[in-house]
Amino acid sequence: IPLNQEELVMLLNEELSGESAKRNLEFISRQHRMRGSEGYTKSVNFIVDKLKEYNLEGIEIIKIPTDGKTMYGTQKARLAWDVEFAELWEQSNTDGTWINVEKIADWESIPLVVAQDSHSGNVEAELIDIGKGNSESDYEGIDVKGKLVLTSLQPESVVPLAIEKYGAVGILSYAQNQVTAWYKENDNLIRWGHLDSFSETKTFGFMLSLKQARAFQSRLESGDIIRLHAKVSAGRHAGFYDILSAIIEGSDDKLKNEEIAFTCHLDHPRPGANDNASGCVAILEVARTLKKLIDEGKIERPKRTIRFIWSPEIEGTTALLNFKPELAKRIKTNIHMDMVGGGPETKAIFHVSKSPQSIPNFVNDIAESFGTFVNKQSDDYASGVNTDFPIVSEEGGKEALHAVLGNFHMGSDFQVFAEGSFSIPAIYLHDWPDRYIHTNYDTPAMIDPTKLKRSSFIGAASAYAIANFDTNDVDGLIELRKQRILNRTSALLSYCELLPIEEKENAKYYFWKYEMDAFNSIKRYALVSKAQEKNYSDFISSLKSSIGSGKSITIINDKANKVYSRNMNVKGPLSVFGYDYFFDHYDASKPTPKIYSYSGLKGSGGEYSYETLNL
Repeated sequence: IPLNQEELVMLLNEELSGESAKRNLEFISRQHRMRGSEGYTKSVNFIVDKLKEYNLEGIEIIKIPTDGKTMYGTQKARLAWDVEFAELWEQSNTDGTWINVEKIADWESIPLVVAQDSHSGNVEAELIDIGKGNSESDYEGIDVKGKLVLTSLQPESVVPLAIEKYGAVGILSYAQNQVTAWYKENDNLIRWGHLDSFSETKTFGFMLSLKQARAFQSRLESGDIIRLHAKVSAGRHAGFYDILSAIIEGSDDKLKNEEIAFTCHLDHPRPGANDNASGCVAILEVARTLKKLIDEGKIERPKRTIRFIWSPEIEGTTALLNFKPELAKRIKTNIHMDMVGGGPETKAIFHVSKSPQSIPNFVNDIAESFGTFVNKQSDDYASGVNTDFPIVSEEGGKEALHAVLGNFHMGSDFQVFAEGSFSIPAIYLHDWPDRYIHTNYDTPAMIDPTKLKRSSFIGAASAYAIANFDTNDVDGLIELRKQRILNRTSALLSYCELLPIEEKENAKYYFWKYEMDAFNSIKRYALVSKAQEKNYSDFISSLKSSIGSGKSITIINDKANKVYSRNMNVKGPLSVFGYDYFFDHYDASKPTPKIYSYSGLKGSGGEYSYETLNL
């Protein structure tokens, strides 16, 4: 058991409830909880009531104004958005009068049918298929003025041409989900749609399934005229990022001002069960369990404060850390949960992901060690081997967890904490892939209580161990790190087989540099003796002598005549959810810059550019 936490593991296994978490999830997933909306507010109020019931401390709702103009670091505050009514009908001509005869889409039944940031409209018009609709060639030989257009892209992609230039009056989109092995396999899925949150052009979009779109296309190709009635009552308005926070206050007078922060994103279209009602209820279950065990005297109050935060995804977190900079200074580790409950039907693979390479730290070793523990216990249990801690729920599955450990993935609020202007180490617990993400099939039926319990266990055990970490734990951590480093060294050697000699030496050099810097990060939490430092250094030196210490590559660009440095007064990631800080502040009279992208063995273009800015 990691870090000799036998009693903690036993108590968490007994108290954590996947069933309780799923019951809370069932309420939240019934709310269409877009930023600033009524559904979001209902969800916040529900969690507040639960936090009071669970006897949490310091419960507060932080209200950050959103007016469409104010900047919070790199994030421009998006206006709140609500929908009152939306329906899409097909019409038929009866005795010279067009009447509604078949309902195609209904907001009340499936809110996802309305693209986010749609405006009000009441249109009776013919439907025209524009293919993608984002290039001039898509409009050759067709007239879309006064028509509704059918596109395979997200609605915002066709607004400049279809709406603004050629005069279409509304958009129907059958944009498909993120690409996975199950891409387009289920043609009943309705995908979450988007319009530009900051555009002055007021239009609306309806989202269709692939099956609905194909039926329309087949009829249009055969010469049918399809006339639709689209009615939407919706719009943006000034509001607030409502960010809910609660704490378990630390017991140490000096250390309680240091915080371990659990985060999740509460905002999402209904149902959004795995994404991300699951993360919201998982950290709520961690809060309930830890506070109950403390109140019953079964565990000590942690030395450092443990904080729980529910906010809008990424934009809300960026706003929070800029609106309350003192909070960012107190948080020493972020544990983020985004999609942590997907059952077998979702085809989800669970990940215990680490901070980016730009933040060497030891906390990821702690999370990975608890992930390794759950992997082994759950695999033994599923295989019929006697085990003490299977960590299962009575109403949940019995499958092994098979968590993937130690990779870095982009995609949620943790990347704000870990971003170079905050540089807070982060543990990211998440499912990927999930074939129902961002669709109407992301329902509570797809959520496994056992998965909720296991993800809550890894988060709770990691947080409690980090919150209590002090000088007495250094020896145990050094031994744990040695085990993890041996695993990483093996992975490094496999990776190096794919590299040319020069890059191989470079990879080794920075591998060892990272491992030494990660060791030094312990000093932010505890005193490290010279003997302990020598113990660790000797271990690293022995490994270096076996596989080589590597050599850093120095690249000199003779053409470079300027060196740019990060403005640390502007904090946050550059581009999130339809708002791009760079292009919003770039001088439009200058030539459009070329944005370089690179995908390699260690990640996608987005991950490389993120790390470039961090470094």
